[in-house]
Parts: sequence; structure tokens; C-alpha cells
Amino acid sequence: MITEGQLRAIQTYALRQLAQDHSGHGSDHLQRVNRLARRLAQAEGANLNLTLAAAWLHDVIDDKLMADPIKAHQDLANQLTSLHVTPADQAEIFDIIDHMSFSKSFNGVQKLSLEGQIVQDADRLDAIGAIGIARALYYSGHVGEKIYDPTIAPREQLTRDQYRNQPGTAINHFYEKLFKLADLMNTASAKTLAAHRTTVMHQFVDQFKAEWTADDEA
Repeated sequence: MITEGQLRAIQTYALRQLAQDHSGHGSDHLQRVNRLARRLAQAEGANLNLTLAAAWLHDVIDDKLMADPIKAHQDLANQLTSLHVTPADQAEIFDIIDHMSFSKSFNGVQKLSLEGQIVQDADRLDAIGAIGIARALYYSGHVGEKIYDPTIAPREQLTRDQYRNQPGTAINHFYEKLFKLADLMNTASAKTLAAHRTTVMHQFVDQFKAEWTADDEA
């Protein structure tokens, strides 16, 4: 059982690890994911503190964010041990954060606990809707992608290597990933939120394309 004291220390550690992030995965993202995770965990009857611990830590070993993900993994293990988090809880946290990312889905569907499903849903919810629009544009600028190029079609059969290593465009990212996330939500609570947020994104992309070609209406 993860205590309130352990959870506060985990929060502090996670925020410190991502304090210098400029890719859309910083402290504001962690805080929103935790608010969503709390909401979903309470609705779905999950272990709240375990869910929140994994939600705080879900990006601290991500290989797209960490220069040395192996070292980041070991540093996190050492930190949890120093906080006297039990081996069982450590194993559950690592099982969640090692397998929940979208990039891992290219290797097939990952079996997650209820707590893992909730953290995955919370993270994916923060990638869609109005916040998702802002983060998609912010991240594309961070990695030097174009906003839009109508001559570049969205990739229908995206591979993990393409997803991680081959730039696309910000608008294509909606078709290649973001519009698909609503159908990948695990919990009923997340599905309801995702449906509305996806509608918001479709409206944005439709309006964006209309303005791009000056076909928008007053």
C-alpha cells in the first residue's frame, strides 16, 4: 500500500525529473494527468494511491524524453526503494509505466491492470481535445515539424520507427494518432470524455483546412 507520504515524495521526484521539459510533457502535463487519473480511479474503483503514483511517474523513464532511459529506470528503482515502496508496488508501477505508452502498442496490445488502464486513459485524454491541439502544435514546433503540408498524406500504416524517428506534420498527427485514441480508451469514464474531446479536434482540423485554402465562411 502506497502511503500519502510516499505519494508526496513520488510527486516531488517526478516534477523534478521533468522540470526542464519543453516538449509538452512537463509539470502541467503531469498535474493534468493526475487530476484525470484521480477522477477515473474514483469512478472505476481502482487503488487510488497506486494509480496516482504511476500517473506521476509515467514519463520519467520515457525514451523519447530521457537521454539515458536505462539510467532513468535504475534511478527510479533506487528512489522507490529509498522511499520504502514495497517490491510488489514497485513491480506494479514499472509494469504500468513500461507498457502504457502509445509507442508500445506497435508491438501488440499490452495487458494492463485496472490502475494501468486508468493511467493510460488519463495520459491519452491529455493528448486530445483543446489541450491536445495545443500540445500537438507545441511538440511539432519543438521537433521542427511543419504545421501542415497538403502534399504530404497522413501515414495509414505507421510503424514505431516512423512514429518516433521520421517527422510528419502537426495536422497529420491528428490522423495518424490523435483521432484514433478515443477508440483505444479502456474505461467507460474515459470513453465518455474522449468522445467530446475528439469532436473538438475534428472541428479544429476542419476549420484549419478551410482557412488554409481560404474557403472558410464568415
